[in-house]
Amino acid sequence: MPGSGTEMAGGGITDRMWNRITRALIDTGRPPHYAELARSLGVSPAESRTILHAVLQAYPIGWLHPETDYIASFPPLNGLPTQYRVTVRGEQKWFAQCGFEATSVTWLFPGERVRIDAACLDCGDPLTVEMLDGRLTWIDPPTVIGHLNYGFGPSRGRPPFL
Repeated sequence: MPGSGTEMAGGGITDRMWNRITRALIDTGRPPHYAELARSLGVSPAESRTILHAVLQAYPIGWLHPETDYIASFPPLNGLPTQYRVTVRGEQKWFAQCGFEATSVTWLFPGERVRIDAACLDCGDPLTVEMLDGRLTWIDPPTVIGHLNYGFGPSRGRPPFL
């Protein structure tokens, strides 16, 4: 994309930034700022900002907080608190992007039991799902189902249940 500054994002540096953002989320529970990523990538903060935008353009299910360069969401985790609280090793410092992405968090913590607590968006009752290496190990209540209020993929923006 000439002129946009994203040409410097080739050569695997977008992959390296993607990995560092994900690693920071796993380690700290919060997404890093592009200036924090700059040194570890061996680029200037301005270059890091451009690479961040290239990463999010290539990975549009993550996004920045509106009109900022702060990473708001980087699936499956979210930088802002959501109702999907993720607990690993008895520590709750992560939030999942959505209920469906919450089930993907287990892949970030191989060999670890991952617990997701949330309130039902229909009735407010508490829900708990525990997973280990991609397998459901506990669901409470056992009647938990996934519900999508908003279209996804090609149906995005359309009424649900199309």
